[in-house]
Parts: sequence; C-alpha cells; structure tokens
Amino acid sequence: MTQETHDDVLEDDEPLRKHGPVEQPVGKWTGLFPKKHPLVLINTGDGKGKTTAALGVTLRAWGRGWSICWLQFIKKKDSHYGETYAAARMGIEMVALGDGFTWLSEDIEHDIALATEAWALAREKIMSAQFDLVVLDEITYPITYQWLDVHEVIETLRNRPKDVDIIITGRSAHPLLVEFADTVTEMTEVKHAFQSGIKAQPGIDY
Repeated sequence: MTQETHDDVLEDDEPLRKHGPVEQPVGKWTGLFPKKHPLVLINTGDGKGKTTAALGVTLRAWGRGWSICWLQFIKKKDSHYGETYAAARMGIEMVALGDGFTWLSEDIEHDIALATEAWALAREKIMSAQFDLVVLDEITYPITYQWLDVHEVIETLRNRPKDVDIIITGRSAHPLLVEFADTVTEMTEVKHAFQSGIKAQPGIDY
C-alpha cells in the first residue's frame, strides 16, 4: 500500500461498525483440535496479495470454526480497514501494532520499540495455545531491518504448541524463515493499477 492512500485508510466508516456480530459455524474442527500437519506458511514477494491471501485462509479457517488471531506489525493502531470491520464482526482477534509506513519514519527508535512490543505480544499469543491460526502480518519488515532477531522468531515457531498454524506475510522474507517454513509463496508483480495512477481502492486494497 502506498503512502498516498494513508489518509483514506484512516477514515472512520462508522456505518459499517453498527452491525452486530456474525455467528461462527461450529463443527468437528472447532477448537484447537489435533492436526496431522500444522504448518508455517509465508506469503512474500513484491507483488500485491500477501496479506490478501492470508485473509483468504482466515476466511476458510473461520468457516471451520477455528480460533484466529492477527498481529499486524506495520498497520497503525487506529487504522480502519475492511478486514478490521470484518474481523470485529466475525469474532477474530485482529490487533494493529505498528505506526504506519515505518520506512518513512523520522523516529526509528520509537518504531523499534513498537516492533519489540508487537513481537512480545505475538509470542504470547502463539504460545498461549488458544489459537488454531496466528497471522504475523508484515513481520518480515522488522526482521529485515534487524529490529527483531530472526533466530528468536524461528525458535518460537519451532517450539510453538503443536496444533498452531502460522502465516507470515511481507516482502523480502528472511532466507532462514524461508528455509524453516513449510510453504512459501512469492507474489510477482506483472502489472499494477497504481502504475496507471490509480490509487488503492477500498474493498480491493484495504
């Protein structure tokens, strides 16, 4: 997402928040059930669709009755995205922990502190054994900037409760993360509407 869309993303679409919750299906997959192969998945690359793909898996998992937690490492704490409203209605815990476009920040120490706090919460959620799926959205960036220790992240993933699936999103996934993960998908940009001067669109991009 580009800086030009930043103000649009923060608009408070109040009418969307007035609807009540959506009841989640309950079935044999509800709860932290024993899994044959809990996975670590990575969506990386320069193309669009990394977070979007994770949202797709989230929808599928929710339909199976899974308990889901999202930790968003870059998105601002007061952001209002389409997925923010959807998650609230669906009973999905989605926590924005960043300060926006970190790579444009004028206070790097503040951003490092935010990333550290975000990882502490993420580790707590992963190790709590309360969630079938934990999504670490855009965690690759603080790892790339060396604000988070990739070895510590991998160690947590390796020692997580055995039935917890993990999705990691973001560009330039660290080679050690790629090696550790079970499934890695690289999004390749062929063409993007922004190249034609079209800004990010609500419902499609945020």
